[in-house]
Amino acid sequence: MLLEKTRKFWKAGLVEINKTLFLFVLTGIASFMIAGCGDELPEVSEVREIVVDHEVSPTNEDDFEDAISIAAVYRDIYDEAVEANALGSLETLRSIVARLSENGYVAVDSENQVDMAGAEQVMEFCKAVNEKKRAMLTIIVIKDLGFRKFDLKTEDGSVNIVRGYYQYDQNGCLQNRDTVSYPADIWRYTEEGYLIFEGSYFSDENFVLTLSDASEHTALRVLPLDETCRELNRKYILPVGYEQNNIFLTDWNEEDFGELDFYDIFDNFYPFLYGKAVPYVADDNLGVGATYQIPEDVFENVITAHFKIDRETLRRKTTYFLDDATYGYRPRGFYEVEYPDIPYPEVVSYTENEDGTITLIVNAVYPNGNTSVAYSHRTVIRPLDGDCFQYVSNQMLSSEDERVTWWHSDRLTKEEWLEIYVSEELK
Repeated sequence: MLLEKTRKFWKAGLVEINKTLFLFVLTGIASFMIAGCGDELPEVSEVREIVVDHEVSPTNEDDFEDAISIAAVYRDIYDEAVEANALGSLETLRSIVARLSENGYVAVDSENQVDMAGAEQVMEFCKAVNEKKRAMLTIIVIKDLGFRKFDLKTEDGSVNIVRGYYQYDQNGCLQNRDTVSYPADIWRYTEEGYLIFEGSYFSDENFVLTLSDASEHTALRVLPLDETCRELNRKYILPVGYEQNNIFLTDWNEEDFGELDFYDIFDNFYPFLYGKAVPYVADDNLGVGATYQIPEDVFENVITAHFKIDRETLRRKTTYFLDDATYGYRPRGFYEVEYPDIPYPEVVSYTENEDGTITLIVNAVYPNGNTSVAYSHRTVIRPLDGDCFQYVSNQMLSSEDERVTWWHSDRLTKEEWLEIYVSEELK
């Protein structure tokens, strides 16, 4: 019964190695409970099949010397950032990418928050792939404590990748965490200006868990993006994203809030308002369904901080107890978990409206789905005084097929919750 219930909440459609791994862990827990390039975009082939041995590459001294030389280019910026506790700051990332650019490197940050330096070299490489010429390219992808170095080689239209991951240890010494080599089974330059590639290599750890090779997906924005779009994304969309909420996954507006889940909204915005984690947590025993009654002022303050909704409507959309002025609340439990690897939002255009609102067009970028647009949505924001704002509406612009957001899991309905957590004699 428990496993049947678990399967019910997984969306049908996409099945990948990472999902297999997650389901492997999930099943174990359940058992325990029971017991293009150039000025014009080139026509880059959607999928290229390449026959090359997949392998984890041994450490190459020349590669490591290369990595040391790259790290030395911006070491002073890195040291200053460590001293100022600003290693992951946007300003630090910009400075590092700019410094690498000055030294002729192709570079970008791992979160695609800074315009790629040397994008024209990437375009030339893509052109060589299309024309089946020989070419080589190195791309540096900056991460907080180090960087990934992608060495790309193309010949006869195929692409092979050697990816090294270099990270500073606690003593400030650069270490080669791992190096892998694989052919690009998928190689794609998208309309939105992303270079996307995927390949597989043998990994002992992954094989033990999934009986298959490890798969690596990479999505790098090549074309520049309006900095205002990035700022709007960082302020309004990225902090919430697509994890355990449906604000940007369903149609709603201030006249009709539709299927908007206000309990997920409470979970997401409580830490922003109160500066601490939500105290209403699931029971340590996964077989027990925890319930709480939250004082109305606490619950309503969280919701109305970013949504223009009257009390009567909010109480109709939730469970409200008039006798003691509280909201009934059930934290997400085992049967409401979501697949951990999800798309991330990217605002690609905006319009400032006459009524003071801002309309954002947002693409869901999904590296593990090998796409720069898993789906799109139009979200309207109302800026208020200071840094305050309200979400006004959301409209899905792509297919309504639930497989598009298969990784998302709705909360249990009252009936489903009772079926799982309450014995028959107590119902």
